[in-house]
Amino acid sequence: MGFVRLVESHAAKVTVSNPMKTKAIAEASIKTDKVDAKVLAQLLRCDYLPSVWTPMPSIENSHALAARRTALVGQRTAIRNRIHAVLTRRIIAAPTGGLFTDAGLAWVREVPLDPLDRSLIDAALMLLEALARQSEVIDALIIRDSYDDPAILLLMTLPGLDYTTAHALKATLADVSRFPNPDKAASYLGLVPSVKQSADKCYHGPITKAGSSQTRWLLIQAAQSVGRNPGPLGAFFRKLEKKRNRNVAVVATARKLVTIAWYMIKNQEPYRYALPERTESKLAKLRVRATGEKRKGGTPKGTKAQAKLETGGSRKIHSLDEVYTRQGIPIRQPLTEGDKRTVREFGVEDFVTELDQSRIVPRGKATPATGCV
Repeated sequence: MGFVRLVESHAAKVTVSNPMKTKAIAEASIKTDKVDAKVLAQLLRCDYLPSVWTPMPSIENSHALAARRTALVGQRTAIRNRIHAVLTRRIIAAPTGGLFTDAGLAWVREVPLDPLDRSLIDAALMLLEALARQSEVIDALIIRDSYDDPAILLLMTLPGLDYTTAHALKATLADVSRFPNPDKAASYLGLVPSVKQSADKCYHGPITKAGSSQTRWLLIQAAQSVGRNPGPLGAFFRKLEKKRNRNVAVVATARKLVTIAWYMIKNQEPYRYALPERTESKLAKLRVRATGEKRKGGTPKGTKAQAKLETGGSRKIHSLDEVYTRQGIPIRQPLTEGDKRTVREFGVEDFVTELDQSRIVPRGKATPATGCV
C-alpha cells in the first residue's frame, strides 16, 4: 500500500485493482505496459474494474504486527525442531515435563554432547533468546492496541480467543459494515468450501484459503480448544466431530467463530455464552499487562477472613453479566427465540442458566472446561 499512500494526495480517487479477477476478465495474448494501462482505463471508465478494499494506516499497522508475531512463532518452532533433531539423531530422550520449560532448557545447556552438536545446540539457544526478546516487544505493542480497542475486548469473550487472535481478527475484518453478511466475512478469510457447479451437478471441495493466512491459522488454532467448551459452540464442535471427523469440526468451528464475531462487532455485544471465570481471567491478565494495575479484592487488611463454606477455603465465581460489568464491557442482550431454540437443540439449558448466577465454590476446585480460554 506504499504506492497508494504516495499517489493518493495527487488524485481525486485511487482504485486498487484485484489482479486475479482483472486477469480473468481481461486476459490478453499480447501483454505490454501500454496494453495493460489501456485495459485498466477502459474497465475503470465502464465501472467494471474489480477493486479491493484499501485499509487505513492504523489497520495496516495492526496487520503488520499480527504478521510479524506469526512469523516469530514460525521461526521459534523451526529452531525448536532443530534442537529436537540434534537430540533425536543422538538418541537422547528429552526430560519429563517438556524440553522448553525452564528446567528443560537448563538440561539442554548441560547435557553431554560432542563439540559439533554442542555448537549447534548453543547457536539454536541463542536464536531462541533473541526471538524471545523480539516477541516481547511485539507483544507489548499488540497488548497496548488491544486494551485500547473495545472491539478486541468484545472478541476476547469468545472461547479460544486470546488478545493475539482477537487483535489479528479485528485487523482483518476492520470495518465489518463492508461485509453485507457474516458469510461474506467467512469467505473473505477463506473459510468457505470451494464450489464447482455445472447444470444440475454441484461439487463442494476444500476451503478456498483466500485472504489472510495468518488470521485463518490463528482461528484454526483457537477452534482446537472449543471442543472442551460446555456451551453451544462446544456442543456444535462435538456433534460435528462425531458425525464427520475432527478436522472438519475444527474448520467449521473456525468459520462459526468468524460468523459470531461479525455479529458481536456489528451489534457491539459480547459473546452470550462465555465461561465467566475464564473470561474474567483473560481480560484481567490483559489489563495487568497493559497497565500494570491489579484490582484490589479479598478481605481488607487487618480483618480475619471468614470461610463462606463449612468445608473451608472458598472463592466466588461471578455471573457473566457481573464479569462484563467489572471489566467495562457491555452486558448481554436477552436471548432471542432463535437463541433459545439453539440452546434447546444442543441441550445446554442448565449451562446457560448457570451463567446468570453467582456462586461460591471450594478453593482449588476445577471449573467446567478446564483448559479452555
